[in-house]
Amino acid sequence: MRADPAEVADARARLESAGVEYVFSCWIDLLGVPKTKPVPLSEFERLFCGKGPQFAVHSVSMVPELGPADPDQIALPDLSSLVICPWDSRLAWVFADLFFEGEPYDVCPRQVLRRQIRAAAEAGLQFVAGFEPEFIVLRSDDGRPVKAFGQDDTSVGGLPVKRQAFGYDAEHSLDGMPFLADIVVALNKLGWGLSNVVAEGAFSQFELDYGPADALAAADRLVFLRVVLKEIAKRHGLFVTYMAKPSDGDWRNGAHINHSVTPLDRPDENMFAGAADVWSEASFHALGGLMRHGAALTALACSNVNSYKGLIGRTASLEGGTLTWAPTHICYGHNNRSAMLRLPQTRKAIENRACDMCVNPYLALAMTLGASLEGMRERLDPGEPVDKPLYDLTDEEAKTRSVERLPGNLLEAIDAFDRDPLAREVLGPTMHEMFSRYKRDEWQRFHDHVTEWEQAEYLRFY
Repeated sequence: MRADPAEVADARARLESAGVEYVFSCWIDLLGVPKTKPVPLSEFERLFCGKGPQFAVHSVSMVPELGPADPDQIALPDLSSLVICPWDSRLAWVFADLFFEGEPYDVCPRQVLRRQIRAAAEAGLQFVAGFEPEFIVLRSDDGRPVKAFGQDDTSVGGLPVKRQAFGYDAEHSLDGMPFLADIVVALNKLGWGLSNVVAEGAFSQFELDYGPADALAAADRLVFLRVVLKEIAKRHGLFVTYMAKPSDGDWRNGAHINHSVTPLDRPDENMFAGAADVWSEASFHALGGLMRHGAALTALACSNVNSYKGLIGRTASLEGGTLTWAPTHICYGHNNRSAMLRLPQTRKAIENRACDMCVNPYLALAMTLGASLEGMRERLDPGEPVDKPLYDLTDEEAKTRSVERLPGNLLEAIDAFDRDPLAREVLGPTMHEMFSRYKRDEWQRFHDHVTEWEQAEYLRFY
């Protein structure tokens, strides 16, 4: 995996001519957060020889079998991911894979995805993927987080009007343009093929639509985007949140996964596209695999307690309506946004709508690839599509159609994750145990906490 020394030297020369002074070589932790030790550019060649900083990864993660007496890990950068940071040209960023005692580290999320990419390549296949990232822009008002655009401070205007939608609003889009324009410039510098910016359903919520990439690059892009947005927001006195549902009235911050597959030797041929613009047989087999492992996949794609506050069909408190347009059931439909898996009108890529912006994209994409490969290999049948809104589906109708609900909370999702043999195979036993242990601890801490809702509901009533 070490880069060619000549290519490393050329890369350093380009960075020097661009005025780069420091390199952030970043590995990814269990939660999808980049970790690093910034190094001066003079250490560039040493980084790519595996002689850069070492990390006690197990000191910041719930790794089951390592402790303070064990060796450190080494981050080996991936030269193909090297970019100059678009908010500060003195800094360069590169993603790295973790190694431990000379071998790929078994709790490195990037290595987990690489294994599934290799499995696909052994079958003569390559996956193309992309995310649809949504986020909410906030500012601080005397220490209180308030919406940056589109919603007045309620201390002045009284109670907010809940049915006035922010989505697609031209004035709100214009209000956000000083911040959004800098985002557009940044993504264009990165060459991601940004197609549009969307004012989404929640006040001050936006979505960015940019081009797909190979699976590893798609995961890298989402992680880097979360950094880019935060850094540019700071320069406007703002901050962004990726929390799935920050408040009762908010629409969820989704990060829908879109993926397709191509033959390795014919990368322009989308195997999900059949003749006469119909969905191919391969796409339906992939759907079968995704549905078989839908609950375990959701544990990875909707990975925290708050995620499941967004996977509901209706809520009276929603700003801009009562229908959430969120997925609620493990099934597929043609353009049905209430289903976990959607076959869009505009592209031959399966869209998994049960994914939010807190996702570790490497783990979620690894499970997506594993499930799709299994479905295609075993020629699984996903059954008939469900092309009606699922929010009013009765239990009897669901039983007749053999449609399961998505997990109702993190505990249900982790129970399904622990039961799923493919999840253990894809993540590996150590990573699987680590993820389960961390999330069960998170659920227990949430379950033990007395919330403001409970106090308001019960404190004076009983």
